This record gives sequence, C-alpha cells and structure tokens, in this order.
Amino acid sequence: MTTQPRRTEGSGPQPASVVTDLPFKPQLVKAVFRDVTSLHVSRPAAWAAASVTRTVLTEILDGARSAAAEEARQRLIPKDLVSAIDRNVEVEVGSAWYLYSPTFHGLMGEVRNADGALVSLRELRGARTPSGVAGAHRFEAGVRRLLGNRHLGAVPAMVRDLDGIASVFLTDLARNAAMVVREGGVKRFGTVSLTVPGEPAPAPLLKDPLFALSTRRGDRRTVGRDDVLAAVTMQLFGDLRQRAITEAAETTRNTSAN
Repeated sequence: MTTQPRRTEGSGPQPASVVTDLPFKPQLVKAVFRDVTSLHVSRPAAWAAASVTRTVLTEILDGARSAAAEEARQRLIPKDLVSAIDRNVEVEVGSAWYLYSPTFHGLMGEVRNADGALVSLRELRGARTPSGVAGAHRFEAGVRRLLGNRHLGAVPAMVRDLDGIASVFLTDLARNAAMVVREGGVKRFGTVSLTVPGEPAPAPLLKDPLFALSTRRGDRRTVGRDDVLAAVTMQLFGDLRQRAITEAAETTRNTSAN
C-alpha cells in the first residue's frame, strides 16, 4: 500500500465547504494581516480569522434583525445596529470605528481632559487614521454576502458601519495574533478563582481549553490557527467568545492546527 504524504498546514486545495461558507475570503484576511505585521500567515490562520469575523458580524446582525422586527421593518438601518450593541455588550467590538461613523457620534458623550476642557472628535481620533478604518471598503462584498445569506436587506449607511466594524475588528485580531507569536503566548492577563467555604475548589486551569491557548508552541515567524484563537480570547468574552472559537475550530478541522 502506498503511503500518502502528510498534509501540512499550508498545502493542499481549500475545502469547498470553507470557501463557500466564509463571506470574508482568506485573501482579504491575509491582506489585513499584511497591514499590521510582516509575519507569514498560514492558511488555517486565515480561515480561522475569517470565521471569527463572520461569527461576530452574524451576532450583530441577529440583534439588529430583532430590533427591526419590533418596528415591523425588514430593512436594517443604523438605529438597529445601535440597538444590537446596546442590548448585547458582547458585540461591542471595533470601537475605533465608532469615532469615524456618524451613527455613533451621539453615543460618545462629552469627553474632557484633565483640565476640564472638552475634547473634540478630531482629538479623540488622533492624527492618523487606523488601517482598519482606512481599509473598511474592502469588506463591502463580504458584508453584502452575509446579509444575503441571512435574507436581510440594509440601507447603505448600515452596510458602511458593518464594513467598518468588521475591518477594525479583524485588524485588531491580526495585531493581537502577531503579538501572541512574538510573546510566545497570551501574557497580559491574570486569572482569579472564586471559592466558597465548604465546597470543592474549581478545576485546575490546565483543564481549561482557553488556558491551553495562552501558551504557544511553534516558530516565531508564522501566525498559526491557534495564535488567532488565542487572540480571540483577548478580544471577545462570554458566549460569543466560546462560539467564535468553536466555529473557527470547526472551519479548520480538516487542516493541521500548526
């Protein structure tokens, strides 16, 4: 019997299911990574990042759909996006976009400096436009595809905001994944365990799958799938974080992890 060569992370054709189900293409994901790091990005890492972004946008759209349904509307408007974020703190992502979108200007409130002077939006934004904001237009095709898959319509302003949130979120994800590679794992977070007198102590952290993602194996030149999943633990929390990790792992199940 002929021995089949072992499939490596960057080899072989892309599974049809992965290509079909991801509205944000791996080529786009890699372009975003190139904006923030010179590290090589493996194919499973790109798939994982695209899957996580899809999960986040889907959760936002579900909340916006519910808000629109309360007013018997089928077409989403920016007000529905604000309602979705207000009702579910887990989807408050891509915050850098909020400073650039008219939809969110009224939500920022007054910000004052140490002297009590009002800080303008221009000062809050800073002199340089973040790469995620500058490249938001690249996400329009993926956002429209995601809307179509969920049989949703949206006004242009809503599409613009979804573009921006997706772009800023993925840019932050790429930046954090690169940091995981450079630092050899997630280093910035500690843990706290709560115990009740008379009750057994919680399970050791080594049994926690999220803790397993905090330590890294592999070279320091390539962003792998697990580096992206570790970055997810830094950006998301709650049920959304767990669902994003689970769906990304499912998307890449037919590939080598690292």
